Amino acid sequence: MLLLPFRATEPGPTATDAPGRRAHTGRTHCGEDRLTKLVPSRPECETGAMTDLGEPIHRADPHEVSVHAKLNWLRAGVLGANDGIVSVAALVVGVAAAANDVGPILIAGVAAVVAGAISMGLGEYVSVSSQRDTERALIAKERWELETMPQQELAELAGLYRAKGLTHETAEAVARELTAHDALAAHLETELHINQDDVASPWHAAGASALAFLAGAVLPMLAILLPPPEWRIATTFVAVIVALAITGWLSAWIGGSPKPRAILRVTIGGGLALVVTWAIGGLLGVAV
Repeated sequence: MLLLPFRATEPGPTATDAPGRRAHTGRTHCGEDRLTKLVPSRPECETGAMTDLGEPIHRADPHEVSVHAKLNWLRAGVLGANDGIVSVAALVVGVAAAANDVGPILIAGVAAVVAGAISMGLGEYVSVSSQRDTERALIAKERWELETMPQQELAELAGLYRAKGLTHETAEAVARELTAHDALAAHLETELHINQDDVASPWHAAGASALAFLAGAVLPMLAILLPPPEWRIATTFVAVIVALAITGWLSAWIGGSPKPRAILRVTIGGGLALVVTWAIGGLLGVAV
């Protein structure tokens, strides 16, 4: 339930009031103010302020959005590492099943690592660039509308809050206060669900995706190259399954989903990819 800030008329202290209660008589209702993110914080509601009942006020964390963005980047990194593990491992296992010589395995593995990292980085760059361009265009359009038709935009914002269930008077008051505080931010968040301070960088996204792929690809390369020939494939299978279980656990932890299901899903998928390429490599090796 969303509440508007208000200043209630409080009775004066009585003989039955507790000392702690009397000490806070006359404070504004900061606690009620902070029940909604729609209302900007007031100076008297800064850190250390107390409600009328002497309870500390819980303020909205100004870094909530940035923390959420960081979690999204972490999730993307885990998925990128997972791609590096599965794709490179599947390729080198297939080559190892066809040939015992380490030369072809090394060449195929290095080519897969480089090509995969470039592909991941380029794909992420194109995707994030398109998203950023769209968001920038929407921000510019909203800024122009606020400059040329402020009253219509105010009415639109109030209508959005009425659609969320607020009364006409409450929606009007909230829209006016938010418009006075930061009209553009209010419209972007409520109407378009955009935070103008969190527009992603395509270069950062591309670099993070490529590095995540490289980090994941290192494991199968080491697992296939370091052991003796008779242990290469088995070692790679074990290393990949363990690594996938870890990435599955991390992705479930980040997303708040059940961990056993995520681990089972990713390990079965990765194991199936290894079995298929191993079988294909074995068949082609025999044929050659």
